[in-house]
Amino acid sequence: MLYPNPQNQHPKISEKAWVSETAIIVGDVTIGDNVYVAHNAIIRADEPGSSIIIEDNCNVQDNVILHALSNSEVIIERDTSLAHGCIVHGPCTLGHGCFIGFGAVVFDCTIGNDVLVLHNATVRAVEIPSGKVVFDGQVVTKQDDVETLDEITPDLAKFKNSVINANIKLVDGYKDLAQEA
Repeated sequence: MLYPNPQNQHPKISEKAWVSETAIIVGDVTIGDNVYVAHNAIIRADEPGSSIIIEDNCNVQDNVILHALSNSEVIIERDTSLAHGCIVHGPCTLGHGCFIGFGAVVFDCTIGNDVLVLHNATVRAVEIPSGKVVFDGQVVTKQDDVETLDEITPDLAKFKNSVINANIKLVDGYKDLAQEA
């Protein structure tokens, strides 16, 4: 369901994206090509001066919440996966090729390219360079914590890429089903 925000800004969604009928998208939201927005996802840019951009080939899985505070933005760069039930709250920028795991919370931060924030982790008020991993349940809320993060392993990179590819196939599958109806 698409709604304008109180400033009468409307979502802009690529015709090449697929958005579930039960997703809620409000306000100054831009969604690129081959983006998959799953059931019960909530994407809200409704506060004054807020915006959300989701670039090409991303996936926003079930029960994900994206929200931007007043005068802030959330930018999700291309090829990024937001897994079930995570929260990404602006101001926030996620580089391309990232993975945010189940139940993770990411707020007021900048995350580089190819970063994994795994399940139930919390990342707030830091800048994480490219190629790092925040492990399951880890809390990273001080810049000093970032210095101890491990580099992404080949196995984790393979996992991340498999999630992106699986969700691009879902976009194609759901669009094919819609054409058959």
